[in-house]
Amino acid sequence: MYDLVALEAELAGSVFAGKLKFSSVTGSTNTDALAAARSGAQHGSVFFADEQRAGRGRGDHSWQSDAGQGLYVSVLLRPEIEPAHLPMIPLATGLAAAQAIGLTAGVQVDIRWPNDLLIGDRKTGGILVESRTDASAATFVVVGIGINVHQRGFDVDLSTPATSLDIASGRTISRQALLIALLKSLEQEVCGLYDPVVLAAIPARVALLSTWIWNRHVEVHGPQSCVGITVGLDTDGFLLVRTSHGTVAVQTGGIRAADVD
Repeated sequence: MYDLVALEAELAGSVFAGKLKFSSVTGSTNTDALAAARSGAQHGSVFFADEQRAGRGRGDHSWQSDAGQGLYVSVLLRPEIEPAHLPMIPLATGLAAAQAIGLTAGVQVDIRWPNDLLIGDRKTGGILVESRTDASAATFVVVGIGINVHQRGFDVDLSTPATSLDIASGRTISRQALLIALLKSLEQEVCGLYDPVVLAAIPARVALLSTWIWNRHVEVHGPQSCVGITVGLDTDGFLLVRTSHGTVAVQTGGIRAADVD
């Protein structure tokens, strides 16, 4: 269980101070954050739980969220960025999560565009970003992050085999230390996106951490379904895939390794 007093002390002076909302059990922390956002909750509000009964990933996929086993957290942001820059938020969140996992578990994370956190070829975490915008600005963004920490067993039918930080590191990782590191990194990464220099650097920084951005034979799932070779990210953070019909800038969807004949 989390020590809420110690958490508040560690986050004193941050944008998250005094805005931690913990639930022992909830349906989905993202659902909680979205409801609070519509009711006027503050920028930097953090919703986290010991267990989720209806955890969600991208594309309406479920996220296994057993009690006490993982980190299940959603952060409400009201960023001062244009809607066109919203695709940078999951990428910046991936950078923050990779840094936090490296600091607490000592393992290297591979970012599979746009929202999967892998250790080797196994998935240990995912990111779900949901937003509401008007014509000129994002009114709010909810950043949901799920990370497997203590899990030892996983559904055999998962499209990507899974792992946890305990398995990958060979030791027991503190969820509290991981949450603190994640929020501190997230504040630095996401709350700095109003700076054009920081924003412009995101694609190159993600490419340095990811084995999926260049020279991977992938299958794209979603509205822009295609098969091809990845050839980098464009300035908007979209994945470039060279296909037999030309290069596609994939704006939404997910990718998997494609079978090579």
